[in-house]
Amino acid sequence: MRPTAILAATALLSVAFLGVAGTQPARADHCEDIANLLKDQIDGLKIQFPAANMIYLSHPAAKELSLGCPNHKYANELFAKGDRKLRAEFIELVGSAAAIVFTLPKEDVMTGTSRCLKRMGLLRGDKINMRFKRLDMECTRTKTEASIAIQRGKDQ
Repeated sequence: MRPTAILAATALLSVAFLGVAGTQPARADHCEDIANLLKDQIDGLKIQFPAANMIYLSHPAAKELSLGCPNHKYANELFAKGDRKLRAEFIELVGSAAAIVFTLPKEDVMTGTSRCLKRMGLLRGDKINMRFKRLDMECTRTKTEASIAIQRGKDQ
């Protein structure tokens, strides 16, 4: 046999072997699984599009909503932006989404998110950093909007 025929036969055998024994079912990304879980469990939430370690979501109670996928700094991140005057629907949305993303009881996450968002004001300023139930929360506000970023570090 010629060397090219031997190489071709070896390649065919390896492809055939890997095609039968090495196939695994297609698996969606863990971040996409969380986004689909959010969509299924929160009414009115829609997945807009994924882009570079972020999945953008939409909901009538929020101006912006995104899910940050794991990277070298944190395990997951949830970012939400709403009106400066906080509405109960916005706090409920953030609490529900954070409970699903970080697998914590909803009551605990609701306490942390509402505490962070309501601390902003004249006495404490427009930027609040706090830690609650192993979650890092950063709440900021401008003249027109308020936002919250919730993340859990890789080491926790």
